[in-house]
Amino acid sequence: MENNVLRQAAEQQFKQEIEELKKEDKHVKPVNWQLSPHAVIDYLMGKKLGNGFEVTPKYIGNRRLMEIAVATLTTDRALLLYGLPGTAKSWVSEHITAAITGDSNLVIQGTAGTSEEAVRYGWNYAMLLSAGPVKEAIVETPVMRAMKEGKIVRIEELTRIAADVQDSLITILSEKMLPIPELNTRVQAVQGFNVIATANNRDKGVNELSSALKRRFNTVILPVPTSIEEEVNIVEQRVASFSTSINLPVQKSITEEIRRIVTIFRELRNGVSLDGKIKLKSPSGTLSTAEAISVMNNGLALAYHFGDGSLKADDIASGIIGSVIKDPVQDKIVMQEYMETVLKQKDGWKDIYRACRDIV
Repeated sequence: MENNVLRQAAEQQFKQEIEELKKEDKHVKPVNWQLSPHAVIDYLMGKKLGNGFEVTPKYIGNRRLMEIAVATLTTDRALLLYGLPGTAKSWVSEHITAAITGDSNLVIQGTAGTSEEAVRYGWNYAMLLSAGPVKEAIVETPVMRAMKEGKIVRIEELTRIAADVQDSLITILSEKMLPIPELNTRVQAVQGFNVIATANNRDKGVNELSSALKRRFNTVILPVPTSIEEEVNIVEQRVASFSTSINLPVQKSITEEIRRIVTIFRELRNGVSLDGKIKLKSPSGTLSTAEAISVMNNGLALAYHFGDGSLKADDIASGIIGSVIKDPVQDKIVMQEYMETVLKQKDGWKDIYRACRDIV
């Protein structure tokens, strides 16, 4: 049954890597950590072990940022991964948790409708009516379970949660305990407990964190990839991983197509052509690395199911246009100007220019 899972949790997908790291890990492990901070970094950044085993990189970027993030979790401070949409905040959060506790499934998805009960604890109302407020009637949240088991709980999109619900975390983070006034008791956190939250400031519906809550977090800002090579490597690695999970064959020659997508996204995102000669208008969307990955995955699926299996410009053009044109009026103008002033002039890019032009 497990083989049919569309997407395995990180600790399942990379179980062998974690086990191999455990064998070679000679460094000190904090209480309830399965790997030392040093080994967690090796898991995140990739390494060839002494026995020749290759640990694949999960994060391609600044190693120091990952060291700061992991070091934070050894202290009494929670970790906030902050950045633009598509900068791998959730990906990093999941993999750090998988490496440290072997359980990345304690998650709260932040939305405008996330209630205080989803963060602290809820009640089984049928039992509450029949037996009153007893311990057995409590419905434990991921936060409560993480506190009891000394694990890490992940809170996705913290700034999407209403401010008063956000602040219910303050006592948990500062005093490491969760009061249950109905039972005149409290849950005290076991060593190893901590919180990793993610947030971005670009999406609509963002609620600013209170200064009291901000003080409980150490913030690590995840930047967009600094170089085109770095971004191409990220997309290539993630596309290969996704294609393997759904048994979609990947050609060995997709790197250049990835480079073309990343180039288009970077030029529009930065508002200037790669050679710095042409100023461009930027569209309303973020054109993140995550969107480039999505364009490639969709293109490969089109080529495999509705083509001859060979990735062509037509297969990726619709994904590019869909990512760029969010506003049907303003973004369309931006894309048309970019196509005529930059895309049309690139050597060897006439196929993708024509494919995009036909759609627009």
